[in-house]
Amino acid sequence: MQYIDNILFTLLLVFAVWFFSRNVKKLIRNIKLGKPINRFDRPADRWKTMARVALGQGKMGVRPIPAILHGFVYVGFLLINIEVMEILIDGIFGTHRIFGFLGGFYKGMIGFFEVLALLTLISCVIFLIRRNIVKVKRFLNPEMKGWPKNDANYILYMEVAFMVALLTMNGADTALQKLGADHYSQTGSFFISGWLTEPFLSGLSETTLVVIERICWWFHIVGILFFLNYLYYSKHLHIILAFPNTYFSKLLPKGEFTNLASVTNEVKLMMDPNADPFAVPAEGAEVAVPETFGAKDIFDLNAVQLLNAYTCTECGRCTSECPANITGKKLSPRKIMMDTRDRLEDVSKIIDEKGKWEDDGKMLVNDYISAEELWACTTCNACTQACPINIDPLSIIIDLRRYLVMEQSAAPQELNLMMSNIENNSAPWQFNQQDRLNWVE
Repeated sequence: MQYIDNILFTLLLVFAVWFFSRNVKKLIRNIKLGKPINRFDRPADRWKTMARVALGQGKMGVRPIPAILHGFVYVGFLLINIEVMEILIDGIFGTHRIFGFLGGFYKGMIGFFEVLALLTLISCVIFLIRRNIVKVKRFLNPEMKGWPKNDANYILYMEVAFMVALLTMNGADTALQKLGADHYSQTGSFFISGWLTEPFLSGLSETTLVVIERICWWFHIVGILFFLNYLYYSKHLHIILAFPNTYFSKLLPKGEFTNLASVTNEVKLMMDPNADPFAVPAEGAEVAVPETFGAKDIFDLNAVQLLNAYTCTECGRCTSECPANITGKKLSPRKIMMDTRDRLEDVSKIIDEKGKWEDDGKMLVNDYISAEELWACTTCNACTQACPINIDPLSIIIDLRRYLVMEQSAAPQELNLMMSNIENNSAPWQFNQQDRLNWVE
């Protein structure tokens, strides 16, 4: 019977790892649909940024209470996984608390993990209250209705269930040790379960305790394997992607815009006296496809921008700081990232079904993100400053606006007037060049 459990557990583990690796490959493929970009410069600065922002949660402290609660969940997630390693070994080889030979150190380590588990449990309950009872404003935006709201709650419910199962498992384990049950190593009571769950279980029979301990053990590890594979479909993918996202984040000044290589090449062609823009390609020569000015779809964005979309935590800090959104405009930087990810996933489904990309007649701009949203942006960079993991919604907004202006001539009238004035008068205002210095008088 014991071997059947081990075989079943091993098969489940192999399937979970296979399914997770399958999703990771799909994730990498989808991100590579974007244009390549060199973000391997200044490696020392990039490692520092990742250590400070992702590992050290350096930007969370702007809002102290959520930062403390998130810190408990974050540290708990990282360290409690050490106990999960023990559970995995026990599940494969049929052992029980294989690291128990460490004696007092092991007991202290599990006790510390239990403290983190309790703090994680309390934090998740508070987060649920904030979202569903207090109803913090930034969680009530239109883009958060339906799946985004449910997804956030599902994760918190899972975290609560995992921590309860862990503490109950340890309490039942301790009670079985006191009864001298076979296969249960003598480690003694643990710090939290010793007073929280063990007292409620100590009066039960050995058989009942074994059933409770096994149910909690299986629930805890199967739940974690399910959670691992749920990540791809959830905003909580940032648990993994926050690290590469911060490493590849923009190190240039936030207000510095990049030049479009496609525009630069066109200008060079116009300035080259030896270039013939009307030259007919030689027979058999490959005809270059003209580059798009700006971005109309996810294929025109770069890989880091697509990584940003997958990494978005949907926390809404960007939207809550956006002056356009605060004043009632349609723009929500969070929605920009969510829409980009939705488009990326829709493209991914077509590739999965057809084996290759086939145009579905849709674009990111207009079909997913409206021009009204894009032109509401003031380019103030409040969203990029507020993001706790260095996501850059502004770069996507700028690239989409460039497409509207340079490919579709769809700029607002006020902007068209300004650009005409600059072209004709060398100034944004509508008066003759001779009158430009009249203000001095």
